[in-house]
Amino acid sequence: MTVDIDKTTGDTPPAGPEAIKAIPVRHYGRYISAVVAIALLVGVVYAFSQGKINWDAIPDYFFDDRILDGVGKTLLLTVLSMVIGIVGGVLLAVMRLSKNPVTSSIAWFYIWFFRGTPVLVQLIVWFNLGLVFEYINLGPFYKDEWSDFMTPFLTALLGLGLNEAAYMAEICRAGLLSVDEGQTEASHALGMSHAKTLRRIVIPQAMRVIVPPTGNEVINMLKTTSLVSVVQYPELLRAAQDIGQTSGAPAEMLFLAAAWYLLMTSVFSIGQYYLERYYARGSSHSLPATPFQKIKANLLSLSSRSKPTGGTA
Repeated sequence: MTVDIDKTTGDTPPAGPEAIKAIPVRHYGRYISAVVAIALLVGVVYAFSQGKINWDAIPDYFFDDRILDGVGKTLLLTVLSMVIGIVGGVLLAVMRLSKNPVTSSIAWFYIWFFRGTPVLVQLIVWFNLGLVFEYINLGPFYKDEWSDFMTPFLTALLGLGLNEAAYMAEICRAGLLSVDEGQTEASHALGMSHAKTLRRIVIPQAMRVIVPPTGNEVINMLKTTSLVSVVQYPELLRAAQDIGQTSGAPAEMLFLAAAWYLLMTSVFSIGQYYLERYYARGSSHSLPATPFQKIKANLLSLSSRSKPTGGTA
């Protein structure tokens, strides 16, 4: 059986494939939700603007010396409490993972107690511990009445730092457990000691798990420092409350304190983002784009769309 082929049609070259015209997907739900969110935001802002609040008092006291002093003490307390929390947390995590049952039990009891009681109660207990211990006696080095020894700053530092150590212990323990045991066995096979294996092999890899929740703990600690106003420590909230009582604008000063807390947590959040990005280098092939890189990519994408295409008519 033969088939006749019309060779005359092969004289004209075949046309190339027709270009595909891509049509972007329309996300109408996003537009509607954005409009609803903006409308709600405008409504909330309008409601607050019509309230009986003297908004002019906020910029008048925003950079007041007492407020700036409170901001400085808030940051100092945050940093020192987190240092105590991180150092204590690493120590407790290692104790918790120890094969020694006494060491592990002590760490478990510490974590159980400090995580199981509110930090506000702990602060008040530290402040009133003079009811139990009338004097503090360190032999020939130091001896004083407890009320003179336990200043508001020391009360706040111990209350926040020791409480934070219990939470950091669980975060560090999760990070240490995330490292495969084969890494430790290989290090020991190479002759590395347990301490060196922990310092050079385990902890650097565990940091990828430890850093993100630690950043959250720093931000949470910054806000938790507002609780120490109950032990008379003049941090940001305490300073704002004192100004509010003397200026007759207590509510306005609370908004001022909230603005400062938002400003500081925003700065800490940026630092946390870049720290996470730094420790993500070994776990992903490409680092996540920074906000500036995302904005630049979006602008380039919009500019490329706006340019006329050179397709055939």
